[in-house]
Amino acid sequence: MPDHNRIASAHRGGYACPVIDVKVLRLDPDRVRASQRARGESESLVDDLIKADEARRNAIAQFEELRAEQKALGKHVAGAAGEDRAALLSRTRELADMVKKAEATQNEISIAFDQMVRQVGNLVFDDVPRGGEDDYVILETVGTPRDFAAEGFRPKDHVELGQLLGAIDVERGAKVSGSRFYYLTGQGAELELALVNLAMSTAISNGFIPFIPPALVRPQAMEGTGFLGQAAQDVYHLEEDDLYLVGTAEVPLAAYHADEILDVDTLPRHYAGYSPSYRREAGSHGKDTRGIFRVHWFDKVELFVFCAPDEAAAEHQRLLQWEMDFINALEIPFQVLEVAAGDLGLSAARKYDCYGWLPTQDRYREITSASNCTDFQARRLNIRARFDAGTAPVATLNGTLCAMTRTIIMILENHQQADGSVRVPEALRPYLGGREALSPR
Repeated sequence: MPDHNRIASAHRGGYACPVIDVKVLRLDPDRVRASQRARGESESLVDDLIKADEARRNAIAQFEELRAEQKALGKHVAGAAGEDRAALLSRTRELADMVKKAEATQNEISIAFDQMVRQVGNLVFDDVPRGGEDDYVILETVGTPRDFAAEGFRPKDHVELGQLLGAIDVERGAKVSGSRFYYLTGQGAELELALVNLAMSTAISNGFIPFIPPALVRPQAMEGTGFLGQAAQDVYHLEEDDLYLVGTAEVPLAAYHADEILDVDTLPRHYAGYSPSYRREAGSHGKDTRGIFRVHWFDKVELFVFCAPDEAAAEHQRLLQWEMDFINALEIPFQVLEVAAGDLGLSAARKYDCYGWLPTQDRYREITSASNCTDFQARRLNIRARFDAGTAPVATLNGTLCAMTRTIIMILENHQQADGSVRVPEALRPYLGGREALSPR
């Protein structure tokens, strides 16, 4: 559940735009209900919001009416005398008390409304598949998994390969930091650095500006991007400093332009951020406990886009294509999935995932994602542009180009050889000094 005190604090600290377009709530509440239903969330919340919005508007109107009377009365006091002046002063004191109480009531009701509306996720597109985690739709299958049996050997998993190559040390990772931590050593560290360079070079060649953003952010940035709602249990919080460790560079990249009005001629803006990502993995007890597939920390290159709302759908397709091209360059068989509405994060209106083939599990597993957040995050972060029709929120999109640990797993397992060596994909060789293979130590 959201921390409402923290949300109220974040609201007071800036980024005070409405979370969803209140006009949609007032004029087309059935659209909001349909989105809630698709997400598997409460539809009755919409009715509560409509009532709360009406109460908020009434409170604002009452405060403004009293405040206007107070100002008008103040102009008459100076020219009054005798009993009239005494009466006016008495009414002035009475009004001052009424204005103070009305303002307090207005603020209380507004904060309550804001806390309530922040429980509503982004409005899901009508054609997004319905259902939950297992109801995704496979859009495309690219590449053919290797037939290791036909090649005459049993594939090793990434932990075995990592030990042979001297590339991954999970035992010492657990000794030093606990479960779900690891060391990349020797060729493993070289492999990550090569992937970082390939990913950033790829992003730059596609017009992205490279960023190395902070990995600690204030509550406003986490709340603004939607990570203090349903994802709050996966977030690391440093209470003494009131800072959060980010779970993705999406957070600092999105908040980079908070409380700004962007020049529309500079849109779309494409940013690529390389940063560590920290996740509690709450609720994953017993899942993927072997190796480095599901860990509490990993490095990642994240793509982020600011654009006009009517360009968001096209930008989403471009993000997905860039991710597909990168996976293809690494010669990993994969599938493209559209995520069902009930499995979307709070901020996404539509999301595509790419699942790479994992030979030792004989199935596809998630390695990248691309989300269209429409104007949802921009409203929360107060990021706007001056369009022909006036100043309005922009749209934001995000996509994972390369999550290091999972990509390393895919390379090791898909390109392993019978002798325990691992073939280096051609696209990656220039970043490993031309090396064609990683060899057992």
